[in-house]
Amino acid sequence: MSKTLVLCALSAGLLLAGCQSVNTTSGGAVGVERKQYMFSMLSTDEVNQMYAQSYQKTVGEATSKGVLDKTSNDARRVQAIADRLIAQAPKFRPDSAQWKWEVNLIKSDELNANCGPGGKIFFYTGLIDSLKLTDDEIAAIMGHEIAHALREHGREAMSKAYGIEMAKQGAGALFGLGQGSLALADTVANYGMTLPNSRSNENEADLIGLELAARAGYNPNAAITLWNKMSKASEGSPPEFMSTHPASSSRIASLQAAIPKVMPLYEQAKKS
Repeated sequence: MSKTLVLCALSAGLLLAGCQSVNTTSGGAVGVERKQYMFSMLSTDEVNQMYAQSYQKTVGEATSKGVLDKTSNDARRVQAIADRLIAQAPKFRPDSAQWKWEVNLIKSDELNANCGPGGKIFFYTGLIDSLKLTDDEIAAIMGHEIAHALREHGREAMSKAYGIEMAKQGAGALFGLGQGSLALADTVANYGMTLPNSRSNENEADLIGLELAARAGYNPNAAITLWNKMSKASEGSPPEFMSTHPASSSRIASLQAAIPKVMPLYEQAKKS
């Protein structure tokens, strides 16, 4: 399908789906103000519950394999950093104070981290060990991932998928009760939960994550050292984290430009 046809299908699908124009977070010092289009029948609570089930399944599997780390020094580090960042999340999104946040460290060589809808966080020991991360650098990664959840980038991607699929299959596939409806829902869930974020979403997560870390008292300059480390780690065979979070000179330049906006917040947090 050509780009023009895809855009037409998306526009028609969004109209059929009854999408709403929203801004999930306040702009903050970094000024993230983009309006988002969300499918009105796919609520925040529904997406959060959908992901929570998947998250608990993964936690259970990690527990059974003996790779869920709840007691090590790194596990305590990750939890403490997460607690400080989570405390700042309501500055961008007040209702996140009522989310059922969870943080788990997985013992794995994988270089990966994630914060899914509703504040469900995974962090992998491979990131800490391979990149020798400081607390400030862990906060940079985790702040970035939390920002994706606050902005509901997963739900946004799912809404776009509904629009495209509805335009291709017709509204009846969504609102009916047959196999077509189930297949559509499965397609949309996979689209929203597994595909990489857009460059626009990545930039938003970079900026909001930078501010979250600064407000929590973590040096925002660590975002630069982090992505430099990530760039070196991506040489040869890129780690999974890099496959969905590409480091580039433009990304680092954008972060460097935003640091002066959040540095006063960091200085204030250090004094409190």
